[in-house]
Amino acid sequence: ANRIVPALAALARFKSTSSATSLKQRVEQLIPEKAAEVKEVKQKYGDRVLGETTVNMAYGGMRGIKGMVWDTSLLDADEGIRFRGLSIPEVQEQLPKPKGATETTPEALFWLLLTGETPTQAQAQSVTDELNARASLPDF
Repeated sequence: ANRIVPALAALARFKSTSSATSLKQRVEQLIPEKAAEVKEVKQKYGDRVLGETTVNMAYGGMRGIKGMVWDTSLLDADEGIRFRGLSIPEVQEQLPKPKGATETTPEALFWLLLTGETPTQAQAQSVTDELNARASLPDF
């Protein structure tokens, strides 16, 4: 597991440099990059054996196999959970906090999980604003 954690840390971009102001915009920007990355991995390593599983099988839907490509979090028995390579204390330190708050918001963590980037305060707030705009329930 100790060899895996540094590799996961490299996945986190740590600071968002995108000009995207909403999570939807940022994810739309990342989709072509991630699709190309998956295509390249499959082309280079698609037939490489992962125990009894190939990379193509892992990307193909996990039918009947025990394995998966998943880079958003890792649960390590010694270190605890990591989100995009960051430990909980690192998440608490690096993610933006609302003015006057001592902890970050779930929305900032959600941005990190979906993009691999630490959002700016404005980006995290945009997720909060989007969720708040959708929070009303219809009258029945």
